[in-house]
Amino acid sequence: MKVKILVAIALLFALISASACTAASAGTAGKTDKGVKEVAITTSDEFDQNQHIQKEVEIAKGNTLVVTLFSNQTTGFSWDENAGIADTGIVQQLKHRYIGPETNMPGAAGAEQWTFEAVNSGCTTIHLEYSRPWEGGEKGVWTFDLTVTVK
Repeated sequence: MKVKILVAIALLFALISASACTAASAGTAGKTDKGVKEVAITTSDEFDQNQHIQKEVEIAKGNTLVVTLFSNQTTGFSWDENAGIADTGIVQQLKHRYIGPETNMPGAAGAEQWTFEAVNSGCTTIHLEYSRPWEGGEKGVWTFDLTVTVK
Protein backbone atom coordinates (compact mmCIF):
# COMPACT_ATOMS: atom_id res chain seq x y z
CA MET A 1 0.00 0.00 0.00
CA LYS A 2 2.81 2.42 0.91
CA VAL A 3 4.57 1.67 -2.37
CA LYS A 4 1.41 2.51 -4.34
CA ILE A 5 1.09 5.82 -2.52
CA LEU A 6 4.75 6.69 -3.16
CA VAL A 7 4.39 5.80 -6.84
CA ALA A 8 1.25 7.95 -7.08
CA ILE A 9 3.03 10.90 -5.46
CA ALA A 10 6.02 10.52 -7.79
CA LEU A 11 3.73 10.42 -10.84
CA LEU A 12 1.85 13.49 -9.63
CA PHE A 13 5.13 15.38 -9.17
CA ALA A 14 6.28 14.36 -12.67
CA LEU A 15 3.00 15.54 -14.19
CA ILE A 16 3.18 18.88 -12.39
CA SER A 17 6.78 19.40 -13.53
CA ALA A 18 5.92 18.44 -17.11
CA SER A 19 2.93 20.78 -17.22
CA ALA A 20 5.02 23.64 -15.84
CA CYS A 21 7.61 23.03 -18.55
CA THR A 22 4.91 22.85 -21.23
CA ALA A 23 3.42 26.16 -20.04
CA ALA A 24 6.85 27.80 -20.07
CA SER A 25 7.48 26.51 -23.61
CA ALA A 26 4.13 27.82 -24.75
CA GLY A 27 5.25 31.41 -24.33
CA THR A 28 4.38 32.29 -20.74
CA ALA A 29 8.04 32.93 -19.98
CA GLY A 30 10.02 35.94 -21.13
CA LYS A 31 12.50 35.39 -23.94
CA THR A 32 16.11 36.45 -23.73
CA ASP A 33 18.78 37.50 -26.18
CA LYS A 34 22.29 36.07 -26.10
CA GLY A 35 24.05 36.79 -22.87
CA VAL A 36 22.70 36.94 -19.36
CA LYS A 37 19.12 36.56 -18.10
CA GLU A 38 18.47 37.85 -14.58
CA VAL A 39 15.74 36.93 -12.09
CA ALA A 40 15.80 38.94 -8.87
CA ILE A 41 13.80 39.43 -5.68
CA THR A 42 15.89 41.87 -3.64
CA THR A 43 13.48 42.82 -0.85
CA SER A 44 11.53 40.70 1.61
CA ASP A 45 8.20 42.26 0.52
CA GLU A 46 7.33 39.60 -2.07
CA PHE A 47 8.22 36.76 0.33
CA ASP A 48 6.24 38.43 3.13
CA GLN A 49 3.15 38.21 0.88
CA ASN A 50 3.86 34.72 -0.48
CA GLN A 51 6.38 32.47 1.25
CA HIS A 52 6.52 30.01 -1.68
CA ILE A 53 7.24 31.81 -4.95
CA GLN A 54 7.19 30.19 -8.38
CA LYS A 55 8.47 31.86 -11.54
CA GLU A 56 9.28 30.84 -15.10
CA VAL A 57 12.04 31.91 -17.45
CA GLU A 58 13.13 31.04 -20.98
CA ILE A 59 16.76 31.31 -22.06
CA ALA A 60 18.87 30.26 -25.00
CA LYS A 61 21.29 27.34 -24.86
CA GLY A 62 24.73 28.56 -23.88
CA ASN A 63 23.39 31.61 -22.05
CA THR A 64 23.86 32.44 -18.39
CA LEU A 65 21.06 32.71 -15.83
CA VAL A 66 21.63 34.80 -12.69
CA VAL A 67 19.20 34.42 -9.76
CA THR A 68 19.43 36.96 -6.93
CA LEU A 69 17.31 36.59 -3.79
CA PHE A 70 16.92 38.74 -0.67
CA SER A 71 18.85 37.36 2.29
CA ASN A 72 19.51 38.57 5.81
CA GLN A 73 22.14 36.28 7.28
CA THR A 74 22.17 38.23 10.57
CA THR A 75 18.90 36.39 11.38
CA GLY A 76 20.58 32.99 11.01
CA PHE A 77 18.64 32.30 7.81
CA SER A 78 20.30 31.62 4.48
CA TRP A 79 19.42 30.13 1.12
CA ASP A 80 20.72 26.75 -0.07
CA GLU A 81 24.26 27.18 -1.35
CA ASN A 82 23.69 24.42 -3.89
CA ALA A 83 20.44 24.78 -5.79
CA GLY A 84 18.20 21.77 -6.26
CA ILE A 85 18.25 21.34 -10.04
CA ALA A 86 15.87 18.67 -11.35
CA ASP A 87 17.93 18.00 -14.52
CA THR A 88 21.57 19.07 -14.45
CA GLY A 89 21.87 17.97 -18.08
CA ILE A 90 19.88 21.12 -18.98
CA VAL A 91 21.09 23.70 -16.42
CA GLN A 92 24.22 23.60 -14.29
CA GLN A 93 25.15 25.77 -11.32
CA LEU A 94 28.41 27.63 -11.85
CA LYS A 95 28.66 29.57 -8.59
CA HIS A 96 26.92 30.94 -5.50
CA ARG A 97 27.86 34.04 -3.54
CA TYR A 98 26.58 36.27 -0.76
CA ILE A 99 26.28 39.97 -1.56
CA GLY A 100 26.59 42.07 1.58
CA PRO A 101 24.31 45.00 2.41
CA GLU A 102 24.90 48.39 0.79
CA THR A 103 24.96 50.01 4.23
CA ASN A 104 27.03 49.51 7.37
CA MET A 105 23.88 49.48 9.53
CA PRO A 106 23.92 46.44 11.87
CA GLY A 107 21.36 43.82 10.86
CA ALA A 108 20.99 45.16 7.31
CA ALA A 109 20.03 42.64 4.64
CA GLY A 110 21.99 41.66 1.57
CA ALA A 111 21.30 39.07 -1.12
CA GLU A 112 22.45 35.68 -2.31
CA GLN A 113 23.20 35.08 -5.96
CA TRP A 114 23.50 31.93 -8.08
CA THR A 115 24.90 31.75 -11.58
CA PHE A 116 23.75 28.96 -13.89
CA GLU A 117 24.65 27.91 -17.42
CA ALA A 118 22.07 26.62 -19.90
CA VAL A 119 23.92 23.62 -21.31
CA ASN A 120 21.21 21.81 -23.32
CA SER A 121 17.73 22.40 -24.67
CA GLY A 122 14.86 21.25 -22.51
CA CYS A 123 12.97 22.15 -19.39
CA THR A 124 13.94 21.79 -15.73
CA THR A 125 13.27 23.35 -12.36
CA ILE A 126 15.53 25.03 -9.83
CA HIS A 127 14.49 24.81 -6.16
CA LEU A 128 15.89 26.93 -3.32
CA GLU A 129 14.95 27.06 0.37
CA TYR A 130 15.56 29.80 2.94
CA SER A 131 16.29 28.07 6.24
CA ARG A 132 18.25 28.10 9.44
CA PRO A 133 20.69 25.33 8.53
CA TRP A 134 21.52 23.94 11.95
CA GLU A 135 19.85 20.89 13.47
CA GLY A 136 16.43 21.88 14.81
CA GLY A 137 16.45 25.15 12.82
CA GLU A 138 13.44 26.20 10.75
CA LYS A 139 13.57 24.65 7.26
CA GLY A 140 12.00 25.96 4.06
CA VAL A 141 10.46 29.07 5.63
CA TRP A 142 10.61 30.61 2.16
CA THR A 143 10.97 28.65 -1.07
CA PHE A 144 11.75 29.76 -4.60
CA ASP A 145 11.02 27.51 -7.57
CA LEU A 146 12.07 28.56 -11.04
CA THR A 147 10.98 26.66 -14.14
CA VAL A 148 13.68 27.10 -16.77
CA THR A 149 13.08 26.39 -20.44
CA VAL A 150 16.24 26.29 -22.54
CA LYS A 151 15.75 26.75 -26.29
